[in-house]
Amino acid sequence: MFRAAPPLAGLALALSLAVATPLPASAQETSGGVAAQAGRIVVTGIGEVERAPDFARVFVAVTNRGDSVAEVVKANRLATEEALATIEARGIAREDVSTSNFQVYETPEEYDRNGNPRTVPPYTATHQLEIVLRDVDTVGAFAGEILALEAMTFQSIGWGLERSEEAQEEAMRLAVADARRQAEVLAQAAGVALGAIRQIGNGDVGGGPMPEMDRVMMRASAAPAVPIVPPAQLTFTARIGMEWSIGE
Repeated sequence: MFRAAPPLAGLALALSLAVATPLPASAQETSGGVAAQAGRIVVTGIGEVERAPDFARVFVAVTNRGDSVAEVVKANRLATEEALATIEARGIAREDVSTSNFQVYETPEEYDRNGNPRTVPPYTATHQLEIVLRDVDTVGAFAGEILALEAMTFQSIGWGLERSEEAQEEAMRLAVADARRQAEVLAQAAGVALGAIRQIGNGDVGGGPMPEMDRVMMRASAAPAVPIVPPAQLTFTARIGMEWSIGE
């Protein structure tokens, strides 16, 4: 769905008519004997385009603890292989799965609710995977299967659009049209003619937000589908600044 911004709402508008002496060659005499130099109209147009997301970017982590670095790395490798087998069984393409982070570190101290230290294995290994799901309706079922794996945590989700560049470009076109409409309204209201475009600039383009859910650290003993609902629309916003001269 395409939508231009409401008339004049939330936009930075400026209309200026410069008056000065001595008279330049191009100045015109007014009835009061003062020359009005060519002025300018400056506006910012806003364009918005909405698209339904067509993929999800999911982050999961495989975490293991052990008494030595070698032990924890081996355990993490085996757990990661199990996770990858689950991912492959869902028909997810290999190029849509990648490591986003891997680290082995000393386990920080932990305390119970009474402030007493807990005995924990001294080393922790965490392997974070980034997975692209091309069918957003399958995210909930996928999350349930991942959470059923003992060493897995489901961390976050982002939503995106495969052909986001097209949506961004359409938002920019709408922003230019909105800026021109504003300039024409201002020129008509001021009783002047709209001249040539002097400047045009890309003020701000929202590159297709991928809103992420709050970070989630969950585990489950079964594999029910998690009730994850993708956003109905992603909004792409463009702001274009334009400047016109005031014609004679």
